[in-house]
Amino acid sequence: MKRTLGTRTEINNPNDDVVIRVRDLHKSFKLPTEQSFGLKQAIFNRLRGIKGYEIQKVLRGIDMEIKRGEFIGIVGRNGSGKSTLLKTLAGIYWPEKGKITINGTLIPFIELGVGFNPELTGRENVYMNGALLGFSNDEMDKMYDDIWKFAELEQFQDQKLKNYSSGMQVRLAFSIAIRAKGDILLLDEVLAVGDAAFQQKCNDYFKSLKDNNQTVILVTHSMENVKQFCNRAILIDDGKILEQGDPKKIADKYLEILL
Repeated sequence: MKRTLGTRTEINNPNDDVVIRVRDLHKSFKLPTEQSFGLKQAIFNRLRGIKGYEIQKVLRGIDMEIKRGEFIGIVGRNGSGKSTLLKTLAGIYWPEKGKITINGTLIPFIELGVGFNPELTGRENVYMNGALLGFSNDEMDKMYDDIWKFAELEQFQDQKLKNYSSGMQVRLAFSIAIRAKGDILLLDEVLAVGDAAFQQKCNDYFKSLKDNNQTVILVTHSMENVKQFCNRAILIDDGKILEQGDPKKIADKYLEILL
């Protein structure tokens, strides 16, 4: 039986105010239920009709539109599907069914520090990570000092990354990532990096995004951030959109379903 997968299309139409369209989006994963212990056992299980996995349906028909300049909060309990939705929008996962249309350039802030090498120095990792984001050496030279100043790690530039704490690595990765320019930013809990002082610096950065009408999609468990930054919020539960609209109303609804 032929299986039709979903689609993800990128376009560039500045005359369209809608930058993301999602229609009937479905995504599921195969979860192993038992170990096969080698090829022989796997063949034996197959002959007996034992699949060895179960299907977990994570997204169940998501429909939504994001307009240019919106700061959208996506909230829901652990396992509700919000991070899977973000990764599917980013192209990390492919839709199983449905259609995604991205209108403009999209920058994901999902897994900070991907591509970092612990055996290289902080300096070397900055240039390498910048290259992964599409920056030239000349561009990195110009922003290099600002990256370290924002991360507040100037004295550690020439130490190997394996000597950094996890918090230091995330701060450095975040400081590099925010230099990337795109029409749409996808953020997955990146506000929760560093100590209180650094989080305030991050909050100031995101406030500037809102003031400049940058299109942002934020997945978070912080209802304070939803109320502070978002002009619309979407509540997801069991892979479906339960409700969307006013951030304060959605934040209150989210807290209700947790109780």
